[in-house]
Amino acid sequence: QVQLVESGGGLVQPGGSLGLSCAASGRIFRLYAMGWYRQAPGKQRELVATITNDGSTNYADSVKGRFTISGDNAKNTVFLQMNSLKREDTAVYYCKLASSAMDYWGKGTLVTVSS
Repeated sequence: QVQLVESGGGLVQPGGSLGLSCAASGRIFRLYAMGWYRQAPGKQRELVATITNDGSTNYADSVKGRFTISGDNAKNTVFLQMNSLKREDTAVYYCKLASSAMDYWGKGTLVTVSS
């Protein structure tokens, strides 16, 4: 059973920074990529950033230049450093792991950007 556990969410003021972590445990067959998605109230879940097992990254246009994704393949861990946060970044952030068997999701961590 693969489990993803996110941490690092919380309340931050506009312009501030926050870091998220996600650790995967369990038996994982051929990990392809890990990433972060988010879902704001009343909106659909959307991609934030992904990183493949060879280190290639992809970002949503809305976070380019502000967010940085990184990973530790040996520990099946992915991080998201979020800088210059905006109110519109408020959402529940979900970690996703894509493997040859199936995709796995974490339960999410809430990020609130507010003064």
